[in-house]
Amino acid sequence: MNFGLSEEQEMIVKTVRGFVETEIYPHENEVERTGFVPPEIGDEIRRKCIELGFYACNFPEEIGGAGLDHVTFTLVERELGRGSMGLTVFFGRPSGILMACEGEQRERYLRPAVRGEKIDALAITEPDAGSDMRGMKCAARQDGDDFVLSGTKHFISHADVADFVIVFAATGEEDTHRGVKKKITAFLVDRGTPGFDILKGYDSVSHRGYHNSILNFTDCRLPKSQVLGEVHRGFDLANQWLYGTRLTVAATCVGRARRTFDLALPYAAERKQFGKPIGTNQGVSFKLADMITEIDAADLLTLSAAWKLDAGIPANREIASAKLYASEMLARVTDEAIQIFGGMGLMDDLPLARFWRDARVERIWDGTSEIQRHIISRDLLRPFGA
Repeated sequence: MNFGLSEEQEMIVKTVRGFVETEIYPHENEVERTGFVPPEIGDEIRRKCIELGFYACNFPEEIGGAGLDHVTFTLVERELGRGSMGLTVFFGRPSGILMACEGEQRERYLRPAVRGEKIDALAITEPDAGSDMRGMKCAARQDGDDFVLSGTKHFISHADVADFVIVFAATGEEDTHRGVKKKITAFLVDRGTPGFDILKGYDSVSHRGYHNSILNFTDCRLPKSQVLGEVHRGFDLANQWLYGTRLTVAATCVGRARRTFDLALPYAAERKQFGKPIGTNQGVSFKLADMITEIDAADLLTLSAAWKLDAGIPANREIASAKLYASEMLARVTDEAIQIFGGMGLMDDLPLARFWRDARVERIWDGTSEIQRHIISRDLLRPFGA
């Protein structure tokens, strides 16, 4: 077992970390204050990312991506996790699900997304259907060669800057061993399509500047050519491509936790109380020991899951474990870092309060901690027929 990085991976980590520190950090305070990323700044980040050759680095080389393997891409996401998500979203990583594009869809959606000419967003969650994807009410009925889409989606990340949205909608029902469930189909829907409105979402305590939107569909007519994948197979399509996003969440949490630790460690070594550094007190030094142990554990768990994907080994449970542990680890690490800084940790002069607030959503999106525990336990018990 080789836990070291290759020379190329070391270079990529150094390059992306340098990019985050020089192109992302300087804008973070203003984005945090205003909750808004000026379009010119987003465009500049995207342009520089393209120039570096990292845009769509999660896509194969044959369609214009950098063709990074899962481990290397996870390292990229880990470094991006150090920065504000409202800004790093422009360091483009289009949805992997776009690889399901066929024929003319590749020229209209896949390749422009890979070139950085178009931004996509995924629309799954609804007011009454979050973890229960097959309980969604947003539906598309077939009308001749078209589908007519109606319903509402919410919590749709960065739809406000997207050129098109990948929308999952119910297109029928089927009997399962758990009762009647919706058949799901994925659609490619362009901004500006009649009957499709993108509305301002909710003001969030986490990731300011990284907006969520509400999407309303009112008799939105879509030709069959807008179906992504196969009709009624959207649930399988989502499971095939989207579980990798949980690995991205885990990597992001590790990166954010390391940045937090990088602030807490020197402060504990330099800050003096009662004539000595606070880090010499077990009350603080033991916190540091626990923090770095948990960060390293989450890091190794995340990279191990990515390695399994590269090796072609099923890793659904390992990915769920990484997402569960890393997201809950980040909550503990940010909280302990604030405790080390004391009252100063809650002041806007430092980014710790932001990290603390941002950490809260990681246990919810891309599958709640409870869903991850369900995936893990189901995988463990299935061989026993339970």
